[in-house]
Amino acid sequence: MVRKAKTNRVERTRAGGEWTEAAFWGFIRSGLRQMSRRWPPLVRHALNVVKRKSQSDNKRLKWEFQCQRCEGWFARKEVEVDHVQPCGSLKSFADLSVFADRLFCESDGLRVLCSECHLKRKEEK
Repeated sequence: MVRKAKTNRVERTRAGGEWTEAAFWGFIRSGLRQMSRRWPPLVRHALNVVKRKSQSDNKRLKWEFQCQRCEGWFARKEVEVDHVQPCGSLKSFADLSVFADRLFCESDGLRVLCSECHLKRKEEK
């Protein structure tokens, strides 16, 4: 007796038949995003524009960063650097150059948002 598959399985065409197309492009996207964390406009330039010495009573907090949406002041762990123009999808080689250009943009294409405003921005998309 031959067992029938319960669902239609996605063809595994990458990495010697181990990965699907979606897994392959997820791997590439993840690697590019990981590299972007060392991109100077993302790491230093965008944050330096909106930082000030801490006005807080907390002596351990050296810098505060202003959210460019709600204009509140937050600790570094409470803010995120957001791309003004979303990077888009990465599902084929045709998408690769546009995705990389938008991901590795200069600091004028970035803004600093508090975690709450960044979450709202993601929901608006």
